[in-house]
Amino acid sequence: MQEILYKKFSPKMYGVCLRYSGNVDDANDLLQEGFIKVFKNLLKFRGDGSFEGWMRRIFVNTSIEHFRKKVKLYNVTEVQENTIEDSDLNILDTLAEKDIIILVNELSPGYKTVFNMHVIEGYSHKEIAGMLGITEGTSKSQLARAKGVLKKSLEKMINKAGNDTINI
Repeated sequence: MQEILYKKFSPKMYGVCLRYSGNVDDANDLLQEGFIKVFKNLLKFRGDGSFEGWMRRIFVNTSIEHFRKKVKLYNVTEVQENTIEDSDLNILDTLAEKDIIILVNELSPGYKTVFNMHVIEGYSHKEIAGMLGITEGTSKSQLARAKGVLKKSLEKMINKAGNDTINI
């Protein structure tokens, strides 16, 4: 049964691990650690939601634990949080996940983690704050800064292709 679960879900869960780790070695470690947790807790699955969703949450939490051990988030003061605007970044919100993975992996670890959790995994800022041990304001700030960095990266890509800068 474990082999069947591994074969069926490892590609998707590897993608989750890779998004959070940003490198193949760490992603492989997280994949193995995540499956160990899944197998140990298999009987705890209550069937309230999808099995894949339950597994995904385990892999996200495993990745976050790894992140917490490895890196501290950039601390942002309340004054800085209030000056960061998240206006008109709509193009980033409409891009497909596959289109931004390369750019997201170039973000600093703090920005990347919050971006992944909020935009890709769908966690609220309150949930992110609780899971990472930061304030909601810091989560919002990290997301806004991540989007700003992504905007600049997108502009560079577009300029290289010979197009005008984007107004987002």
